[in-house]
Amino acid sequence: MVRALRPPLFKISSKFETPIEVGPLTFFNIDPRVLWKKHSLFTYSFMCTYYYLAYHESAVFPLSLTRYGLFSLLLSNIQEYLDYLGSSMPDLVKIITIGKSSENRPLKVAHISSGKKKDPPAIWIDGGVHGREWIAPSTALFILKQLTENYNTNKGVVDGIDWYIMPVANPDGYEYSHSTDRLWRKSRSKNPSKRYDDYRSDDYNYYDEGRQARFFWGDDPENCQGVDLNRNWDFHWKEVGASNNPCKPTFAGDRPFSEPETRAMSDFIMDHSEQMKAYLTLHSYSQMLLLPWGYTKQNPKDYDDLMYLGRKAIESLTRMYGTPYKIGTSPSLLYPTSGSSDDWAKGRAGIKYSYTLELRDKGTFGFLLPATQIVPTGRETFAAVKTIAKHVMNSD
Repeated sequence: MVRALRPPLFKISSKFETPIEVGPLTFFNIDPRVLWKKHSLFTYSFMCTYYYLAYHESAVFPLSLTRYGLFSLLLSNIQEYLDYLGSSMPDLVKIITIGKSSENRPLKVAHISSGKKKDPPAIWIDGGVHGREWIAPSTALFILKQLTENYNTNKGVVDGIDWYIMPVANPDGYEYSHSTDRLWRKSRSKNPSKRYDDYRSDDYNYYDEGRQARFFWGDDPENCQGVDLNRNWDFHWKEVGASNNPCKPTFAGDRPFSEPETRAMSDFIMDHSEQMKAYLTLHSYSQMLLLPWGYTKQNPKDYDDLMYLGRKAIESLTRMYGTPYKIGTSPSLLYPTSGSSDDWAKGRAGIKYSYTLELRDKGTFGFLLPATQIVPTGRETFAAVKTIAKHVMNSD
């Protein structure tokens, strides 16, 4: 049986009074941005069918070491795997707890260093900033596996680079997306319960969420918990593309770095900022490589450098399976954002090569990417990451 997702009833549009049922057991809560771009009852039905199939497959074929040669995606298994690497490869891997989440879960970072190069440059990679984006932690784990268990194959980029990899930056949201709400995005910190009527309807202007908020998300106080960790960074915070409404998925928090997760990450990165030459944050979905800036249409002064390396990375990625990726800034390809980690990494921490990778797919399965795509996504993303690493090594 496929477990039903909250809310138990799904309506497609104010035009249609009859809700759509997908299968005999399940109604699905679909991201409003997907639906807002669709214009027919057939398209809605088609998309819902894909979501049903993707979720059904993940229920029937849970991830495991034996089936996929990778990892279970349960948070407990991810933490256990990190601890295993730290204990089994102490000369190569150290597991650092940089803080605790709102619900007191450890925030773990794997530091990979062979010690064979004096004062090497460093690369930071994080995943799982948004709970529902399961492909991001699995891809971070795939990269981690290549750098550690497959060290002999990847000696060059391990010996020449210090790596800091945080597979799950939002452990509370990630756990909640497994236990309760598959499409949960934010953290799980406590916010005052507010109603949508308490806020201006035009504070988020990429789709008319102010007008449609109750319809899509409901007025359930449960939705008013948590902060979007990719809107909470202290760089042009809440200027655009972020909400001051705690019930919305892009709630930026009541102040920059209000969340223990973003404080821990920013403190750690800033402490190592002179060493770090590249910052990579893994998200889904869209198949895009996003460059700063997100908060403005103006490009950074070294935009050409960022674009040059970004194109090389995407060429390496595409060679694996032919997966098409777009490259550009968030305002040019998606929508403006502010208070995001990639902008902060470049604008505050001074890390030259700062990128957001929006992983597979382009919307067919969306956040519910089938497990069969985990390994291909990992392989092609690692190809891109290695290209960035080699450039950083040669530029140092």
